[in-house]
Amino acid sequence: MRAALAPGHTPAVRGNPASAALASRADPAGLPPARRNNAAAARRLDEVAGLLEQQGANVHRVRAYRAAAQRLRDLEVPAAEILREEGLEGLERLPDIGPVIARAIRSMVTTGRLPILDRLRGEMDPARLLASVPGIGSRLAARLHDRNGIATLEDLEAAAESGRLAAIAGFGEKRLAGIRDTLATRLARIRVPAGAPAEPVPVSELLDVDAEYLRRSTAGDLPRIAPRRFNPEGKAWLPVLHTERGGRHYTALFSNTERAHRLGRTSDWVVLFHDGPEGESRQTVVTERQGPLRGRRIVRGREEECARFYAERPPGGENAPRTPKR
Repeated sequence: MRAALAPGHTPAVRGNPASAALASRADPAGLPPARRNNAAAARRLDEVAGLLEQQGANVHRVRAYRAAAQRLRDLEVPAAEILREEGLEGLERLPDIGPVIARAIRSMVTTGRLPILDRLRGEMDPARLLASVPGIGSRLAARLHDRNGIATLEDLEAAAESGRLAAIAGFGEKRLAGIRDTLATRLARIRVPAGAPAEPVPVSELLDVDAEYLRRSTAGDLPRIAPRRFNPEGKAWLPVLHTERGGRHYTALFSNTERAHRLGRTSDWVVLFHDGPEGESRQTVVTERQGPLRGRRIVRGREEECARFYAERPPGGENAPRTPKR
């Protein structure tokens, strides 16, 4: 049985929220290993809260991450133990820990990564994640991401199963089988149990978030972060939007990939990250360059749905986004 939880509180943070959170959350000397691991995870949640606050996210979302961080510190058993014995549902049953943050804790426990923190810091590096898979070196990982749009382990698995990975990289069957085995093991730890398939997010919602991002980035009223990749001068040039639709939290940013830079699309390709009841997902919205949807904003991989979306709306009418004038 797990020990009872101590009552928590939401700490106040002044000045630079992220820096203050980190400075005030140093591990107390003598903490047992179980509490120390929870405290380390809590510091990362505090940093998420501070960066969300700096970047103009919903105040309730900021408070949720801070409350969850405090709850982790108050736990008398490791979060990893709860996850192992009770699964994701065990984390969700804890006070102050909802489904979204429970998945964030699971990610830290099982992979050591917290993707939302990478995004908020401007340190997204899908190539580094791909290169962590045996059989894929750093050069190939960069090529898979920048030229082929593979950004997650799930994307890599889909490419391996469809035969696309072998065609892209020229892998032999033995090497490809090793990659499949590695992915099966790693993804089994974080994959949601099989059940009724989640309904995809409507393209109308994705295009609406995209339209808000383009409008506000053009107006210059979004905070900017300094991405780590392709930014040798360390300039804060990348606008970031935090918004909500349909119970989902969205983060929107221009694509900061080698391919986007090479093709001059860094002010056109928009990457949307959303986290809601169905889990975290990633979509890319671009301006179509050919065919009947030329000049329209479309969600990659969902072109047919976008065509239906536009067909149901009068030309130039509301919710009919086109290429922004820049």
